[in-house]
Amino acid sequence: MSDSNHGQERSDASDLQRGLRMANPPTHEQIEREAAMLDQLAQGPLLPRLRGYLSLSGPGYLQSALTLGAGTATASLFSGAVFGYQLLWVAPLSMALGVIVLAAVAHQTLSTGLRPLPAMRRHAGKGYAWLWAASSLLASVVWHIPQYNLAANSLTDLLAACGMEGIPAIAASPLLLIAAIWLSWSYGRSPELVRRYEAFCKWLIWATVASLAWVVANTKTDWGALAAGFWPSLPEDRDGHSAFGMVASGLAAAVGVNMVFLYPYSLLARGWGRSHRGLARCDLVCGMLLPYALATSLMTVAAANTLHGGEPIGKGAAIAQVGHVLGSVLGATLGRVVFDLGMLAMAFSTISLHMLVCGFVASEQFGCTIGSRQHRLWQLLPAPAALSPLLFAATPVWLAVPTNIVCGALLPLAFFAFYKLQRSDAYLGADRPRGLTATLWSIGMLLAIAAPVVAIALAVRALF
Repeated sequence: MSDSNHGQERSDASDLQRGLRMANPPTHEQIEREAAMLDQLAQGPLLPRLRGYLSLSGPGYLQSALTLGAGTATASLFSGAVFGYQLLWVAPLSMALGVIVLAAVAHQTLSTGLRPLPAMRRHAGKGYAWLWAASSLLASVVWHIPQYNLAANSLTDLLAACGMEGIPAIAASPLLLIAAIWLSWSYGRSPELVRRYEAFCKWLIWATVASLAWVVANTKTDWGALAAGFWPSLPEDRDGHSAFGMVASGLAAAVGVNMVFLYPYSLLARGWGRSHRGLARCDLVCGMLLPYALATSLMTVAAANTLHGGEPIGKGAAIAQVGHVLGSVLGATLGRVVFDLGMLAMAFSTISLHMLVCGFVASEQFGCTIGSRQHRLWQLLPAPAALSPLLFAATPVWLAVPTNIVCGALLPLAFFAFYKLQRSDAYLGADRPRGLTATLWSIGMLLAIAAPVVAIALAVRALF
């Protein structure tokens, strides 16, 4: 075989292993040292292994930043305000099912080292690959709408709490759009600013979680009813809110099809490979499942303790009304400020990540060079959502519930494609799970596929 053919093969292999572009990608030496350390940890005791894994975690937290947005916040707050503790089981169960599928995605990506879209095109079918890319774009656009609604209303409520009253939410929306464009276009060019921004958002989100924990600790909690709330049950509809609809919204808010697109490429971008498979599973549990379950449960319980049983929370509830969750413990003004900052951080971090997803899908599916004019234009695909505070002013917070349901309908197809890949000998070869492990993984993935389908179908049936 000629040198040119060898060179072409190496180029093709390199291209198939390409992940997200990073400003400071790990060097080959760093990856080799990390892999050697992980191989050593895998032979050692459990606790040192966990400590080593936690020191290297990362992609799971990226998924947490993407999913902890308007959809999650609204589903959790309305669940607690309307149904009390009765729907506490929804968020942890839905995220656990999502983690099962993402663990399969990690196993496939790290076992083969191949980019998932070409792998899906080759081993599951071109139709699945196209629909996965298209649904990731559509989900990022649709889910963008409630993010601006929540972010703009949180920002104007924050300004009102500081004495600047009367500013309409639509006036804040262009500022958020400009900031989001600048941030999404700076990825890969200004790593220090991006790290500072992500750290700032993470601190704000965790400050809100800590404040919610303080509310739970300092308000009357029915611990027996709270424990019972983690057992799946379905309450009767209340105050014009469908229990089926709230369950469907919670299931869809946990894992989005655009998250499933972003996740495997973030693994490849870090240079992770076969030695990182245990680390990836730990990262999903510790960086995604546990923070998500903790944050959503605290939001639900805090809302149940402060809003449930009082004035009914309608679909037109304003951010200030929902923000009273923290006011009973932190004080009216401070509670409102902390709540607004937390909601703003959640929504805005998701806005910027949605834009990144759109740009990356375009570069992967249509060959746009990252950083080019075409790539930046694709990143602007969700930008019209900045008009949502004007178009959907009547539902400043609740809007996330129906958009969750719409986007949740896009998820099962992607899950099924990865289910097919998990059972493909041609794709995984000796790494395809077999025996009891394969059976358990198949059951978990099929449940993850069926859950949103059943919930959405029941929600639509209840609506009509």
